[in-house]
Amino acid sequence: MSERKVTSLDVARRAGVSQSAVSRVFSGASASPKTISKVRKAAEHLGYRPNPLARAMITGKSKIIGLVVAYLDNQFYPLALERLSNSLQDHGYHVLVFMAPNDQEAVEKVVHDLMDYQVAGIITASVGMTNDLTQRCANAGIPVVMFNRGQDGGGISSVTSANVAGGGRIADFLVAGGHKRIAHIAGWEGSSTGRDRARGFVDGLAAHDMEPMAVIDGYFDREIAAQATRDIMSGPRPADAIFVGNDHMAFAVMDTLRGEMGLSVPDDVSVVGYDDVPLAAWAAYDLTTLRQPLNRMVEATVDTLLGQITDPERPSQKIEIEGPLILRASAKIPKGYTK
Repeated sequence: MSERKVTSLDVARRAGVSQSAVSRVFSGASASPKTISKVRKAAEHLGYRPNPLARAMITGKSKIIGLVVAYLDNQFYPLALERLSNSLQDHGYHVLVFMAPNDQEAVEKVVHDLMDYQVAGIITASVGMTNDLTQRCANAGIPVVMFNRGQDGGGISSVTSANVAGGGRIADFLVAGGHKRIAHIAGWEGSSTGRDRARGFVDGLAAHDMEPMAVIDGYFDREIAAQATRDIMSGPRPADAIFVGNDHMAFAVMDTLRGEMGLSVPDDVSVVGYDDVPLAAWAAYDLTTLRQPLNRMVEATVDTLLGQITDPERPSQKIEIEGPLILRASAKIPKGYTK
């Protein structure tokens, strides 16, 4: 036995049952307690472990969820992947994680690979899906939920924070703080999250008869955000406040303002981010930021996906969850606001 791989047939022979009985035991199908005991004892003695991928290829079903993420530079995504994985495992699912940059050809290849694995469902974290690719997943009976990213039109579920409302709340906060020259370094314009936060912020300023002195696409990139900061602050009337589309970029903005320009945050410039990753609370940054309610977003994502796996006719949902504005020392705190 030690010279070859142990098979379910070996387990069946040792347990004195049929091979189909072994399959039922390890698939969770109905089997008598006596059969389950004999099969598991035989499997343990022989060192047999079932192959869930092989079973998925045969049955067309699996307990595997594919998680697709665009990048891990931003602290928000390792945390999200960890909590999504833990929650899915608590529900008895295995997890396959794939990286896919925000390039449609790369995304399509990864999704096709996951379809080949006969995954039960797919979660994409800040990865775009075309309507055509969404339809192909639907035709294959594989539900998809987009996490922290939305898609125009119907047919695919998404879970995000309330990005438009969050942008508006940050605008209200900065105006209440007496700021007059407010700039925005936005997230990537090609993403729904970047667009929605920017739209909420611009509309929020407009409600106060104001407009941003600049809106620059930061592409969710540290170096681009740093250069945008230099551009915003280089004129004769530099910004007195900057709303940054996520914390990952906001740290670069603060480093540039303080390290390169010798400015005080918030005495010279207030900075507000979006996400509330752990680093935001560190004394080195102490960043005021709009918190994404990660635990509730994860719970909603998993509930939505498993619901669609259980009931393929369940309609798609677009879920937005509001998070609080976390006040720290990187922005002037107006009267009426408390930490």
